[in-house]
Amino acid sequence: MSDTLTLPAETRDRAGKGASRALRREGRVPAVVYGNNEDPQSIHIEEKELRRQLGTGHFFNSIVEISVGGTTVRTLPKDVAFHPVSDRPLHVDFLRISKDHKVHVNVPVHFINEEASPGLKRGGVLNIVRHELDLVCDPESIPDEVAIDVTGFDLGASIHISHVTLPAGAVSAITDRDFTIATIVAPSGLRSEASEAAEGE
Repeated sequence: MSDTLTLPAETRDRAGKGASRALRREGRVPAVVYGNNEDPQSIHIEEKELRRQLGTGHFFNSIVEISVGGTTVRTLPKDVAFHPVSDRPLHVDFLRISKDHKVHVNVPVHFINEEASPGLKRGGVLNIVRHELDLVCDPESIPDEVAIDVTGFDLGASIHISHVTLPAGAVSAITDRDFTIATIVAPSGLRSEASEAAEGE
């Protein structure tokens, strides 16, 4: 499970582009905390610390506790706007969460036991259709990644969500179909041999 991150923040008294530009010149990033049936709260956070947390690789799958005005608010990062040229973070949206609040998160997949896949041992290629899974889970049990076991999968096989054991407390947000996560495809050499054999027949 991802660690809980902490971000010190200050309230934003003024809104608008001019005020936001002034904050960015001071090394601060404007942000807003919303949700949980409460009024949105305008804040600003230190750009350097935000960049550090973005660099962890699991910022969007972590609970971020924002300390502002002597209180701590539990949030989930929902969006970061970046400058198109410099890639500086320009604005952040945080969603307030409560203990009983289920959250939607995109969790990266990780494939294991590739040496136990007959298709991959024969030179097949793992064609990943979905690099992330859209999950619904408790804020306390957001997984860092989902391990997908490819043991026994041969050439031409498809790995669907029904083949995956999701972490405890997590369910797929997509429930209307058994979608494909990856396929094991034959390498080009094997494919051309098969087509030549078919033509010969």
